[in-house]
Amino acid sequence: MDDMGKWPEIEKAATEKRRELVLQGAAVDKRISSDGGLTSSIYSLTLLNYLEVSQCPSLTEIHEDIQRLTNLQSLILCRNKLSTFPKVIGILKSLKVLDLSVNNLTSLPVGITQLKELNTLNVSCNSLEVLPDGLSQCSKLSVLNVSKNRLTSFPPDLYTERLDLLNTLVASDNLIENLSGEIHKLSALKVLDVSNNKLTEIPPHLSDCPKLKEINFKGNKLSDKRLEKMVNGCQTKSILEYLRGKGRGRQGDDGGDADGGRSTDKKKKQQQRKKKGKEVEEQDEVEELNKMVVRVLHVSDAPTALTVKVSADVKEVRPYLVCCIVTGMNLKAGNALKRFLMAQTKLHDDLCGKRTIATIATHDAQLLKAPLVYGVKPPTQLKIVPLGRRQTTAVELIRNLHLEAEELRKQKKRQNVTGLHKYLQLLEGKSFYPCLVDAEGDVISFPPITNSEKTKIKKTTKELFLEVTSATNLQTCKDVMDALIVKMSELNKFTAEHREEVGSDGEDNSAPEPAASSETCGQLIVQQVRTIDQDGNLKVVYPSKTDLSKDTSTLTVIW
Repeated sequence: MDDMGKWPEIEKAATEKRRELVLQGAAVDKRISSDGGLTSSIYSLTLLNYLEVSQCPSLTEIHEDIQRLTNLQSLILCRNKLSTFPKVIGILKSLKVLDLSVNNLTSLPVGITQLKELNTLNVSCNSLEVLPDGLSQCSKLSVLNVSKNRLTSFPPDLYTERLDLLNTLVASDNLIENLSGEIHKLSALKVLDVSNNKLTEIPPHLSDCPKLKEINFKGNKLSDKRLEKMVNGCQTKSILEYLRGKGRGRQGDDGGDADGGRSTDKKKKQQQRKKKGKEVEEQDEVEELNKMVVRVLHVSDAPTALTVKVSADVKEVRPYLVCCIVTGMNLKAGNALKRFLMAQTKLHDDLCGKRTIATIATHDAQLLKAPLVYGVKPPTQLKIVPLGRRQTTAVELIRNLHLEAEELRKQKKRQNVTGLHKYLQLLEGKSFYPCLVDAEGDVISFPPITNSEKTKIKKTTKELFLEVTSATNLQTCKDVMDALIVKMSELNKFTAEHREEVGSDGEDNSAPEPAASSETCGQLIVQQVRTIDQDGNLKVVYPSKTDLSKDTSTLTVIW
């Protein structure tokens, strides 16, 4: 393998038979620049199923040897300067996620249409003028993002029943002049964004998309000014109802009744269509009551994304950790913060088994001092300012909590320690305790015991950093985090719908909280956070494509 010594990440991936490799940033870009391209040794890592090379302006092309990586399921090549992409991409039959966003591509290889397993294609922020014909062959495609290009239209075969899993189509900031009425054939479509294009009409048949929940036509000069006003107000439901009415009006206007039997048949069909439309509308209303929306902000979309480094020492104590950042959570209105804290306590008691299975910690992300390190400290050296307490060592804190647990047991006249303090036993006999430390050396989290007053969330918190740790397994952490985000969506939706006032719990009664629109009701934005090992190798990114997928009946996830 050439230049392997110059690329220690690749050498390590080969030696340890790793399945994931992430190369990004200035240091990698410098090596690519000096080598005149990406080292060929990377194409020998045939076991890889996740490869990311991002934020490297010197990367202008990918060699055809990429076809050797036949086990790839995710290929992330965003924020580079790629001007071409090899035709042999179609050989990567296992590929599920392809991200070529923020490059200099003017065309896409037809080989992409041969990717039968592809479910996510992101080619936003390029210079594409057309999309390849044959995208309908990617029958498992669920997310297509072609925003910020130079497209004037969609290929005709995009409007087909074969794409019955396509739920998100983002094509904002292009030059699209026409949207075909055949779009109603995309039966799974939930999100359609064609804002800032050249559209003058919205086809009435769009209202026949049974699952459509979010549409954006802003920035188009529509000939129907009433519709344009609705569009600017983001009233998805009203827009679809209006389009449905326009469709019916056109279908009923046949200019005469020369054949009575034909007229009768037409009326029957119209009545059946009206009844069906009403049933769909009622079903939509029921679904809408329970539906929450979560948008996922990819690491590739946030150049300054937070990363958590995990020490090797934590493996023997509490090895599993997943994190993410959530914005859009309204904690200011009424009792929203109290409800959120109560929900977290309930998750601790139930799903987390009184913290014995997993532990949740929530922080005000704006109070974090990055970078963060998840490691261990001896009990006498671990100092923290616990929630609602003064600074103390872990030894003193554990001692005090035991005394409190014993006192509570006596008051309740119980034989055993209360379930609330069972998690204290998890640290018995440990020479080191797990902790999350910020850039200033302060311990902001001491799982499963407490997190720090330094990053305590308040009613004014707008951005939350969430962490879930466990000694059990990684999937447990992910399941708990999934449940937490679903619960947060439910609480946020409840707060918005009830339009509580700021200070209705006795604090700051100065002004009402602005009511959320139906478009943003319950909507959260979850930013991916990577955890990496001491050498910078990816351990886990949350949420990934397989996360937040179990409760699809009540949650819409937009990738």
